Amino acid sequence: MRPLILISNDDGYEAKGINCLIEMVRGVADVLVCAPEGPRSGMACAFSATQPLMLTLRRKEEGVEVWSCNGTPVDCVKMALAELTQRRPDMVIGGINHGDNGSVNTHYSGTMGVTVEGCLKYIPSVAFSLCDHRADADFGPLRPYVVELTKRVLAEGLPKGVCLNVNFPLLTSFKGVRVCRMAQGTWYNETMKYHHPRGYDYWWMVGHYRNDEPDAEDTDNWALQHGYVAITPTRTDVTAYEAIDLLNGWQL
Repeated sequence: MRPLILISNDDGYEAKGINCLIEMVRGVADVLVCAPEGPRSGMACAFSATQPLMLTLRRKEEGVEVWSCNGTPVDCVKMALAELTQRRPDMVIGGINHGDNGSVNTHYSGTMGVTVEGCLKYIPSVAFSLCDHRADADFGPLRPYVVELTKRVLAEGLPKGVCLNVNFPLLTSFKGVRVCRMAQGTWYNETMKYHHPRGYDYWWMVGHYRNDEPDAEDTDNWALQHGYVAITPTRTDVTAYEAIDLLNGWQL
C-alpha cells in the first residue's frame, strides 16, 4: 500500500502553493488534502470552539482527494483525521506557504499550526514555506528539496515531539541546506490607525520585522539571507527545563 500524506495550509485550498505541493508529492504517496476555504494566515494553532464546521469535496481522482473546510488550519487537520480517512496518515505537510515562516513567525503561522497539530498526534510532520507572498510565486525551484525531504521523512520518520519548519529563500537556485535554530527577532509598529468617514477609528495589523541577532550564523534568518534552505527542528514541548531549578529555589 502506498503511503498516505495529509496536506493542509493557511492560504486556502485554491492557493498555488498547496496545489504545487500536491503535484510534487503525489508521485511518492497518496494525498489527502483538507485546507481552509480561504486565507487563514496568522491563525497559528487556533481551532473553532464556538462555530460549526463544514466540509466540501472539491476534487477527487486517482491518488488525490481535496476537501475544503470553513475553519482554521488546525480544524482542517482534526477534521481530516476524524472524518475523512480510515487509516492513519504516514506524514502531515503544511504548505507550501506563500511567505516566510522563519524566526518568531513560527508562533503565528497557520502553516506551522498544521505541522504542530500533526506532531501532537505523533505523525511525522513538516512545514514548507517560500519567502514570496505573491499569489503567482514560482515554486519550481523547491521541487527537488520537497520531494527528497518528503521521501526521507516517510522512510525514516522524525523523533517524537519534533516537527520540521523548512523555509526557502526567494531565489531560482539555492546554495544548499542549513539545519539551524530559530532566530530571535521582534515585530514592531504592528498597528496602523485610520479614521472612518462615518466617525469611528479602526486599525490594521501590519508591522515590520527586525532580526535581533543579525550576525549569528546558526539561525534561520541568516541561512535565508545567504541563499540557503533553512531547516529548523521544532519541538512541541515548550517547557523551559533550564528554569525549573530556578523556580524551585523560590520556595513558594
